[in-house]
Amino acid sequence: MSSATDEVAESEFTNVTIRRPISSNFNCETCNTSQNFVLRTEITSIVRDELRTIIRNIFDEEFAKIRTQMQGFQESITYITGQFDKAVSDINLCTEAVKQLQTENTCLKNKISDLESRLSQVEQDARQSNIEIHCLPEHRQENLLNTITQLCKVVSFPLSENDILSCNRVQKLNSSSKKPRTVVCKLTNRLKRDNLLAAVLTFNKTNPKQKLSTKHLGYGDMESPVYVCEHLTPQNKILHAATRIRAKEKQYKFVWIRNGKIFVRKDETSPALVITHHDSIHKLIQ
Repeated sequence: MSSATDEVAESEFTNVTIRRPISSNFNCETCNTSQNFVLRTEITSIVRDELRTIIRNIFDEEFAKIRTQMQGFQESITYITGQFDKAVSDINLCTEAVKQLQTENTCLKNKISDLESRLSQVEQDARQSNIEIHCLPEHRQENLLNTITQLCKVVSFPLSENDILSCNRVQKLNSSSKKPRTVVCKLTNRLKRDNLLAAVLTFNKTNPKQKLSTKHLGYGDMESPVYVCEHLTPQNKILHAATRIRAKEKQYKFVWIRNGKIFVRKDETSPALVITHHDSIHKLIQ
């Protein structure tokens, strides 16, 4: 009975493969390695995702700030560009206005110069009957009418007191000058003035060593030359003085005045040049 049972049992376990049990140490190490790998992978993935999220958030915030700043810059640039364009437009308008004003200024200067020339001519014409006597000594009780009469006798020009409308001394242009004040004598007409000037010129040419002086006019205390010329306006006097200086520098032999105009001549064979204003001095006298 027992042997039969044993055979059945043996036959039941004949096809069963009996495996050797795995040692406990092997199972633990393999399990731990797999778990650690999985854990590391998950942690890495989580950290990566978190870092991506953090970086994305940071970039989004920074980009948002940059966009805001860029938008502000763009608005500022747009505003500045508009202001620049406006400034350029204003400058162009101002430039045109300045050009127009310069043109008008030049035109006005020419008109003023023309008016000054005309006014000077009118003033000079108002003096066409006058003569000036320079370097005539002053005295408190002087009688200028008698002096003019004596001058006319010396140069052999008949002139009565009735031909003299006025005779007086005028204020000096240069108050610091030690020369006596100029005597201005107004005659009845221009013809008498021209004839008197011609008589004085003839006398001086005839007497080159004894030209008209204070001695001829009764001033015996000292002898000094006396000059008789046309009565010029202050502007023409300044122009005449400048012309004489320039002519002397450039060795011009002749400088004279006729009818309120200033003439120069290089020598006897050169043509006469008219000096009308200061600019023409340097242009004509080379």
